[in-house]
Amino acid sequence: MAVSRWNTDITHSLQDACKETLIKAGIKAENIYMVEVPGTFEIPAACKILLQTYGLDAVIGIGCVIKGETSHNEYINHAVATGLTQLSIISGKPCIFGVLTPNDMDQAKDRAGGKYGNKGVEAANAALEMIALKDQIKDPKSTIGFN
Repeated sequence: MAVSRWNTDITHSLQDACKETLIKAGIKAENIYMVEVPGTFEIPAACKILLQTYGLDAVIGIGCVIKGETSHNEYINHAVATGLTQLSIISGKPCIFGVLTPNDMDQAKDRAGGKYGNKGVEAANAALEMIALKDQIKDPKSTIGFN
């Protein structure tokens, strides 16, 4: 898990919920690797380093980019989404986009444990589901299509 230090009140809430969800699902705490990065833009590079270093089944990028007075947020969000998508395709490992893209801090809080739940839980569940999918395809119970 690569976690942005920018907007730490939000990202640490997402991180904690993500980690708790993974542990509840049976992932051992010692098998969850977390690194902090300066900002959300650095998440794809950190995820690549984690995959290369530890041979993980999946990585999750956690960040929060709040819209400001300029379109800076759009460039960051697009770059991170594209970077994680490309890394996922190239590595063959799920790279989960756990980045909030709210218009303001209130919206961020609503999605980091507030009225809309915690998106860190959703990121963890997405990673778990993708790992299960890969395992299912490795050992199919039935075949569909052509052999």
